[in-house]
Amino acid sequence: MIPARLWERVEARLVAARPVALAAELVRIPSHPGLANQEEGVARRLAAWLADQGIESRLDYVAPGRPNLVATVGRRDAATPRILFCGHTDTVPLNAGDPGHGFSGEVRDGRLLGRGASDMKGPVAAMAAALVALDDVLGELGEAAVLAAVVDEEMESLGAEALIRSGISAGTAVVGEPTGNRVALGHRGLEWLAVHFRGRAAHGGTPERGVNAIAAAARFITLVEERLTPVFAARRHPLLGSPTLNFGTIEGGDQPSTVAASCRLALDRRSVPGETFAAISAELRALLDEIERERPGLTATLGRVEGGMATLEHRALLTAEDHPLARAAFAARRFVLGAREDEAPVAFPAWTDGALLAAFGGVPTIVLGPGDLADAHSPRESIAVAEIDAAARIYAALALELVGAGQRA
Repeated sequence: MIPARLWERVEARLVAARPVALAAELVRIPSHPGLANQEEGVARRLAAWLADQGIESRLDYVAPGRPNLVATVGRRDAATPRILFCGHTDTVPLNAGDPGHGFSGEVRDGRLLGRGASDMKGPVAAMAAALVALDDVLGELGEAAVLAAVVDEEMESLGAEALIRSGISAGTAVVGEPTGNRVALGHRGLEWLAVHFRGRAAHGGTPERGVNAIAAAARFITLVEERLTPVFAARRHPLLGSPTLNFGTIEGGDQPSTVAASCRLALDRRSVPGETFAAISAELRALLDEIERERPGLTATLGRVEGGMATLEHRALLTAEDHPLARAAFAARRFVLGAREDEAPVAFPAWTDGALLAAFGGVPTIVLGPGDLADAHSPRESIAVAEIDAAARIYAALALELVGAGQRA
């Protein structure tokens, strides 16, 4: 249990930090693809805000104009900080044809409005406030916490990959994506794959002289539905659910009277623990080989969609419910919110940088943050300001639970 006097000190700094005001400032700074120096404005404002709170940070440039921000509080020379708070500073662009709340940053009816409010400038602001509130207390306890605000999560995860290559270490990590402040123990993996069918063009009046790539693509879709759908159901994970495969785009052919010589499918493949990229590829390749045998003259290639990731596999994330990080997160949530009916762990529906931190950084990771994923990427993106404030408290309490503040006070 966190001692009352200790928590009073932390909470006083949380109130003074005003995370909602910081979140509003960050929302007003666009940071989506297509902008020069895409995330730099957000990172520099966050660095200045931390400096005003007495916290030094550094900007590590992953690409020109695209810096990760890293800040440490407590015992700054600690070899392995107890916890890493990780969030991303990029957003998706405004919705075409419906800008919605734009980059408003306005608070109306208890909600912060604008692109990135929930995904994830609100969570980043809550993490920054928690970091500030923890500084003195963690220093006295001889412990440390780190904030990493990274770039490019919405695209290739360049920021998270650079963070891992930098050798950053931590005992645990929390990724602040919008879970409604529930404890998400993991999520499925993600691969964006492209299948390119190449056949032979011919006149539409003599289709037997050609090899139709669109027909081959249709056959592939049928085989996936007939063969893999039952297999996916059998692999269902009790928390994360079943693997899925979604055909997102199809392009092919020249005009109606020509046998299509080319067709390209792009698909989204969500995976569960135990599924590897090699196995996923082999499973699809076996179907493509069958189609090539059926259609002499056809070739089919399989590969990743360009821009879907940088270099590392987007694996599934799963942390055990009895892991010390998970237990501390549940305890922190109860400490801040009290006993609730929604205490059970959940799975996060989308993919996060947390999978990279766990799989390639070796850091046990959960996902926990304010906001609702249903609001993210939408024209009316918004977040309840009460959830931002609650998240800042949960993050601070989580760090104290991890260091055993009650036993060491």
